[in-house]
Amino acid sequence: MGIELFFRIERAFFAAKWGFGTPFCPAPIRREPKLNGCGVAKRGPFLEGLERIYMRTIAVVNQKGGCGKTTVSINLASALAKAGQKTLLVDMDPQSHCAVGLAVPEEQIEQSIYDVLISKSRNEPIKLTEILWQISDRLELAPASIDLSAFEQQMAGIAECESCLKNVLGTMKGEYDYAIIDCPPAVGLLTFNALRAATDVIVPVETGYFALHGLSKQLETLNILCQRASQQVNVRVLASMYDIRTKMAREVLAELRKHFTDKMFRTVVNFNTKIKEAASFGQPISEYDSASKGHRDFRLLVEEVIDSEARQQRRQIVSSLADQLESISATADELLQVAKPAIKAVQAPKTEELKPADIDAKLSDYYGVSQINDAVVFVTLYPRAKSVQIAGDFNNWQPEKTPMQKVDASGVWQTKLDLPVGKYRYRLVVDGQWQQDPYNELTELNPFGEFNSVIEVK
Repeated sequence: MGIELFFRIERAFFAAKWGFGTPFCPAPIRREPKLNGCGVAKRGPFLEGLERIYMRTIAVVNQKGGCGKTTVSINLASALAKAGQKTLLVDMDPQSHCAVGLAVPEEQIEQSIYDVLISKSRNEPIKLTEILWQISDRLELAPASIDLSAFEQQMAGIAECESCLKNVLGTMKGEYDYAIIDCPPAVGLLTFNALRAATDVIVPVETGYFALHGLSKQLETLNILCQRASQQVNVRVLASMYDIRTKMAREVLAELRKHFTDKMFRTVVNFNTKIKEAASFGQPISEYDSASKGHRDFRLLVEEVIDSEARQQRRQIVSSLADQLESISATADELLQVAKPAIKAVQAPKTEELKPADIDAKLSDYYGVSQINDAVVFVTLYPRAKSVQIAGDFNNWQPEKTPMQKVDASGVWQTKLDLPVGKYRYRLVVDGQWQQDPYNELTELNPFGEFNSVIEVK
């Protein structure tokens, strides 16, 4: 009894401290409904007073194995939860590695996502809430099981079998902000279910030769599947397991950014031993080592994911306003036709029309970097920026040492530096975002697969 009491105390300690079990005695907290005084389930404090219009569902897909799908799924879901987003992690891989990576003991999983998906076809509906495991305050897991490998055979001949997961997640509207789906390394009914339910798709790509070789075909396959599902899905590529020390990784990252510029995350998930250690302890990197480079990568990824949603919402608002303005304009035109006012047209004075090429030439003459006498003058245009700095090898890549000054309300920024004769590499830091100088054509590829701007002082 003494040993059993010891393990109970140890389990309670780790559950209270981390929200996880230890690798030796895992003890995930089984999800229990929160009841109010009338015995009715109520919403948690995070969602109190908030009714989310829809749940953003992200499928992590790649038919190639070993590219870090499960690692990305676990740590992205955990980082979203850390950022205050109520998150559901759905494991659609029969290998059930999400449960392993979050210290959920396989022998204690009585029901999995498989049971929920096929329950309707058996006329014995099972609610998703009955199988969930609470991992932390804002993160819950719908675990998989080996039974998922028989899902395609079990659902053969059943109508709408590709929409099972979509229907299941549809019952959770308003309960979660994000759902992350870890997909199997194959294109089959399980992956098709994930795509049918998804609003977004992340394709993790290992920065190696074989991963790059088949990426275009994989994206083409995803496009075909999305068309079959009549689904508008935002597909983006994520470079993962990036080892900056190898020339191959740097070249592959540069090629990825060259060919998939608008369909690729700026964030790169670097190769990090702490991430592997965290998985072996059944913890996401945010809990295992919040000071590690791996945690920083996933925090930046979450910022991008959330920011992309905000941009999409802004585009929808602008589109809606544009439609309304177009309708108002059409109505005004109709009124003008009816009224037919006697207004004489006043001929506007002729102005010389500048072609885009002429405008670019004039801008490049004024903005950019130039050498005037013994000083190097940097001039750039960022009307909406709050701060513009320069980081380069001349200031040990510390942007705070070289801030640019805003000249006027038009958004022109400039600074003057005294630099010895030589060749220098630099980047602009605009409101914290590093980028090459858009008005300097001289560039050079850096070890991160991006471009530095170059200035030669003579």
